[in-house]
Order: sequence, then structure tokens, then C-alpha cells
Amino acid sequence: MQKLLFSLFLLVIFSSDKEVKTLKGTWEYRGGKFNNKLSAAPKDYTQQRKYTDKNFDAFLLEKGEKTLKYESGNYTLNGDSCIEIQTYSMQESKLLNIAVHYQYSIRNDTLILNGKLPDGAVIEDYWKKVK
Repeated sequence: MQKLLFSLFLLVIFSSDKEVKTLKGTWEYRGGKFNNKLSAAPKDYTQQRKYTDKNFDAFLLEKGEKTLKYESGNYTLNGDSCIEIQTYSMQESKLLNIAVHYQYSIRNDTLILNGKLPDGAVIEDYWKKVK
């Protein structure tokens, strides 16, 4: 009986709700793939996303320059899906107010977003958690 209870205890512990409910924190772009071609992170500046429980703001950080907000949006997580809706873009954008569906995973300290943009481009982005 003790072995059965111990086994059930381990099962509960290892199958407990480990689903991520938020991406809250600061994440730095580390590169990815665009249409299956590697895309390195920029060397002259850093891109960061600051997530709250439901929203994000994206920033460009360049040494000696003022931090520049280039994008904002909302997101929702459901299972391994992340839906983003861009609500602000510094530049003209075809994604403004469009829901973009991603598969997401978090491995160690890295957020991986995989998706297909409305124009058909396939992306895979890597974001490392810095805060």
C-alpha cells in the first residue's frame, strides 16, 4: 500500500500543472530562422520584449542612444499556443490588429516562438529571459 501511495504521490508531483500561464519578464532576442534561413541577432543593438501578464512592449537598445519602443501588443497563452495581436508599431505594419498564432515553448531560460505570418513567412524566434 505504501508503494502505491508513493507512486501516486510521484505521479501527482511530476504531472502537476506546469503549464506556463504568463511570459512575464524581460526577454532579449537571440536570433532565429526566417523561412528556414538562420537569422542572427543584431550585433549593433539589442531587441528586448517586456511582458506583463497579458501585454508586451518591444524595445531597441543601442549603446549611447535613447531606448526606442518599436512595438506593443497583447498576447494570450493556451496550452502550447501563443496568440499575439500587435496594437502599436513604430513603422508601417501589416500585422497591426491581426492575431498571429505561434507554437511556443520555454527551454531553460529561452522562449521559442514558431509560427507562420499572414504573408506566409515561417518564423522561429529565440528570446532569452534576462529579468
